[in-house]
Amino acid sequence: MVGGRVGRVAMFGIPLQQKWDYFVSGERAPNYYLLSDAALYYYSFVDAMIAQEYLSLNDELQARVDPMITGFNPTDMYAADHIRRVLLTYPGVFSGIGEFSVHKEFVSAKVAGHTASLTNPALDRIFEAVAEIGLVAILHCDIDMVREAEHPVHYDDLVRLLVKHQDASIIWAHTGLGRFVAPAAKHLALLDSLLSDNRFDNVMLDISWDEVALYVVQDDKSIDAWAALIEKHPTRFLFGTDSVAPRDWQAYVNTFEVYKPLWQRLDEETYNQVNFANYERIFDSAVPKIRAWERAQLEGMPQ
Repeated sequence: MVGGRVGRVAMFGIPLQQKWDYFVSGERAPNYYLLSDAALYYYSFVDAMIAQEYLSLNDELQARVDPMITGFNPTDMYAADHIRRVLLTYPGVFSGIGEFSVHKEFVSAKVAGHTASLTNPALDRIFEAVAEIGLVAILHCDIDMVREAEHPVHYDDLVRLLVKHQDASIIWAHTGLGRFVAPAAKHLALLDSLLSDNRFDNVMLDISWDEVALYVVQDDKSIDAWAALIEKHPTRFLFGTDSVAPRDWQAYVNTFEVYKPLWQRLDEETYNQVNFANYERIFDSAVPKIRAWERAQLEGMPQ
């Protein structure tokens, strides 16, 4: 894995496929969602692709990779069944689900079919399965619309969802920020409120993605505020590159480099927790539960 320089990684495919619609783009094959007006659709085969790639690795590399299931539609009441089916088709492979999206800037509007929502019962079924099996779930849910509101429009619905699923291990990707969703004035206060509420001890915050890093390190005031929040809740934050098909090592570690001003503000123990220990604790706790669930299900199946 990149010359042995990556210790542990959650590996997942992008679940949304850009449709190549001849009547929209002709012979030009769009390779990015902003390069076509055609719809995006859920591509379930991505889970088999990830599983096959994982199974091609030797034991040493497999021990450092946590594959994730993403090829499900979060508006589909059958989504939880898809997750169970993938686990039993590839036992011993997957560690969780996600990153999957509910509200995501310009992406949500392009997805064919019903728009994903935090109030959809299909999402409840997904998180019930996460809790039952012991999976880790990485949820991308923008905290707000592209145009900032006085109070982030999706935050309250997210909190109501989390209240219902306190037994599920949930990582909120990017703390709700995005390329076009900047932090509101009270963003850190909302995060602090969430992390200080013992109902949500099962929720972790992910600060991956270079777009998020640029918000965090935009000035000394911001860096100090984020550092103070992380030092207050050192076991609740995770770093990852969120790098998609990096061309080389520098492309892979770019987000880490952008965050250097933040790393310099954290004490050594907190730095290690955010970059290593928190991830290892969450996934090392989840994997034995998942393997036990798989064994129980497979043993109960007719031969």
